[in-house]
Amino acid sequence: MSEVQDLLKELIEAGVHFGHRASRWNPKMAPYIYARKSMIHIIDLRQTIKGLLQARKYLGQVVGGGSLVLFVGTKRQAGQAIAREAARCGMPFVSERWLGGALTNFRTIRSRLGRLEELEALRGSEELNTYSKKMQSALNREYRKMFRNLNGIRSMNRLPECLVVFDPKKERNAIREARSLGIPTLALIDTDCDPDLVDLPIPGNDDGIRSIELIARLLADAVIAGKQGAEGASKDNGEAEKE
Repeated sequence: MSEVQDLLKELIEAGVHFGHRASRWNPKMAPYIYARKSMIHIIDLRQTIKGLLQARKYLGQVVGGGSLVLFVGTKRQAGQAIAREAARCGMPFVSERWLGGALTNFRTIRSRLGRLEELEALRGSEELNTYSKKMQSALNREYRKMFRNLNGIRSMNRLPECLVVFDPKKERNAIREARSLGIPTLALIDTDCDPDLVDLPIPGNDDGIRSIELIARLLADAVIAGKQGAEGASKDNGEAEKE
């Protein structure tokens, strides 16, 4: 019980319960709204905790099975936190711009990663100095753009088992691609979102930096715990086989 109370305190302190202006709400979010105060919808944190617990359990199962989780959050408030937490738990991420076809045209995206590696090798060699200043500038510009858009998914050597999305309204293209491929989605959704578009909604403030940071950290922790659990089970099985 104390764990839930501690989590509730963290959610309140991070402002996870603050929704959008009531005039911007999506009526489908009604089950997740606790009240309206000063024209702002207040999210029911009991529903947030329920969604979080389900998400953490699901992520543990996904990672325990050796599958990938793709974190997606490209809005200005989310990018830095998503990149940091996904990297911390060793999962791919998109924090700058969603490239069309990142899932549905995965093989083409993988080939573009090959080009990124070519540019990296070129920039680290003396060969770059043989090019004109204009060409060097163009190559450096191409590299910066590709690194910004592709670096987070360079470890994604196969399609992810699920997407963790921060604001499905902003990331509608990512949601659309995942749905078309039958890839489950779990998302931090605010009161202006359509919860029917995601498989596992976590109602909460998807605009506040502290709210996004907290939810991203909790989900990354679940991934890490899932990995550790799988490693522990594998170690125990190995020892049992020796005996």
